[in-house]
Amino acid sequence: MARSQFTATLSAAVLLAVTRFIAAPAEGAADPPKLLEKAKEVHRRIIAFDSHLDVPFNYPGASADGKTQFDLPKVARGQLKGAALAVFVPQGPRTPEGYAQARADAEKKYELIKAVAEQNPNLAALAYSPADVRRITGEGKFAVVVSLLNAYPLGSDLSQIDEWYRRGVRIFGYTHAGHNQWADSSRPSQALGDGPQEHGGLSDLGKQGIARLNELGMLIDVSQLTTSSLKQVLSLTKAPVAATHSGVKGLVDNPRNLTDEELELIMENGGVVQVVAFGNYVRPVPQDIADQVAALQAEYGYKGNEPPPGLPEAKRLEYAERNRKILSAVPAATVAQFVDSIDYAVKKIGIDHVGISSDFNHGGGVLGWENEGESQNVTAELLRRRYSEKDVAKLWGGNFLRVWAEAQNAGRALRAHHQTRAQ
Repeated sequence: MARSQFTATLSAAVLLAVTRFIAAPAEGAADPPKLLEKAKEVHRRIIAFDSHLDVPFNYPGASADGKTQFDLPKVARGQLKGAALAVFVPQGPRTPEGYAQARADAEKKYELIKAVAEQNPNLAALAYSPADVRRITGEGKFAVVVSLLNAYPLGSDLSQIDEWYRRGVRIFGYTHAGHNQWADSSRPSQALGDGPQEHGGLSDLGKQGIARLNELGMLIDVSQLTTSSLKQVLSLTKAPVAATHSGVKGLVDNPRNLTDEELELIMENGGVVQVVAFGNYVRPVPQDIADQVAALQAEYGYKGNEPPPGLPEAKRLEYAERNRKILSAVPAATVAQFVDSIDYAVKKIGIDHVGISSDFNHGGGVLGWENEGESQNVTAELLRRRYSEKDVAKLWGGNFLRVWAEAQNAGRALRAHHQTRAQ
């Protein structure tokens, strides 16, 4: 976390205070217990859908109420109706060995995600379209959607997009932390030797991929991309896109967060920004702590959270422990701060282009929404701020499902057009 990331902290804090003042409940508003009961009533009527979460490699399965942030008992308790679970593999070396390991790891994640439905057929089912989500949730089951984050495991094989589509992936994001063979990441990997950018946005492979994703009707996920990459996606795509797990830079200056310009570009595309409940993206870090982190990074040669190439493991561990001690003084992010980010996005681009995501099991979670069992607490805070049930339904999945359906419709139209031209 470089010092430059914190230059906007004071102004962000001021804006945050203003947002909270504007959003304060009117005199006589319902007390917290009543709001929570009302939230539970709302959840009975809507499709609450989390657009991005992960399962760890050692995931024990979804049937038991375990230590992970997502399992079927928790979604029942939180009245979550469906979620997109990510086949996620972190960026690694672009070598034959690196690709082979990434593919093996992707296979493991894929099998773990499928097992949520296949091992619990009375409670969950795989969904391949918004219509499937509505049908499955109408049957009282949890809808499992398979997404893919980081195209690194695909190597440089464009046909792998078709392969993963056949296997059920319907949401596709090019990058995570580190550039790859498809696109530039908003978080270059110093450990992998990344510069600020590699392709100037999308690679030629990445540009070809947009056309194929469009034709298949796969929803393109623009979270984690550089601004140049995002702009190129939007210039090429024939369908709306989604940022499945992003924050807003207007409140927290983090390279993973979206600028006002990026928010507006996604809105103009007809897409949706799924605001993520990740503490570092919704809660500004106090300046004195930011200064301490910046000094520590300079001492060890870190750029953001990335160590310099060749830093000995002992030094990495030493840095990590000192960094942990500094950051332990940062107050935990709260549901109210998470909803501040939702408020900000709604004010910037409108209620029809904003949604909710957790990034659970990969860093997500704020006080009040630390696992899927507490999902109604987010709704209670939205109700406290006078969001209507109709708007809550849009935020909790309605907008996301609409955009996904539009991407699928665009794919059908493109395929029909290509078939007509081929005749």
